[in-house]
Amino acid sequence: MNGSGSGRGRKIVLWRHGQTAWNLERRFQGSTDIELTETGVGQARRAARLLASLQPDAIVASDLRRAAATAQELASVTGLDVAHDSALRETYAGAWQGLTHEEIIGQYGEQYAAWKRGEPVRRGGGELETEVADRAAPVVLEHAGKLPDAGTLVVVSHGGTIRTTIGRLLGLEAHHWEGLGGLSNCCWSVLGEGARGWRLLEHNAGTLPEPVLGDDD
Repeated sequence: MNGSGSGRGRKIVLWRHGQTAWNLERRFQGSTDIELTETGVGQARRAARLLASLQPDAIVASDLRRAAATAQELASVTGLDVAHDSALRETYAGAWQGLTHEEIIGQYGEQYAAWKRGEPVRRGGGELETEVADRAAPVVLEHAGKLPDAGTLVVVSHGGTIRTTIGRLLGLEAHHWEGLGGLSNCCWSVLGEGARGWRLLEHNAGTLPEPVLGDDD
């Protein structure tokens, strides 16, 4: 799927929210509205200072508190407004939500194994990963389409939603999306617009991009 509009050289920074108590407990959050910890707020402030140096043109965020609060740290240092969109929420995972990693494996072992194999699974009776991409990727493309040439959009969302959105924007088949590793709290991935569509430039980064110097530039 290519970026819409005529702007060239645009970038999309997909930024995961800061730490929550449920992250520490390895408890599946899904669409449950969990706040940042004090550490999570600090992570967001540190990352915001770095991302502000990229001079973003726009910020769009999930409306769940952990993402909205993370986005607000970047808004505070850039002066940009934040657009909130519920389509950027984390995957709804039904009965899995609130369970620890060990509880999920203990109670839903076959379902968990099938998901890890890349099979389409409604975890806990919730959303398919393709359904998450169906709702999130168009929102990201809509906001990217409003960027000026060489403009930068920051999308503040959640690990699962970011992975599925990256997979969709890169044109990868859904069973390959698990090949994209997870994002640490308050780390980000960067998509750049090239001649053949979107390209993954950075993944799970916590430092500013360095130029690619080599034969593959």
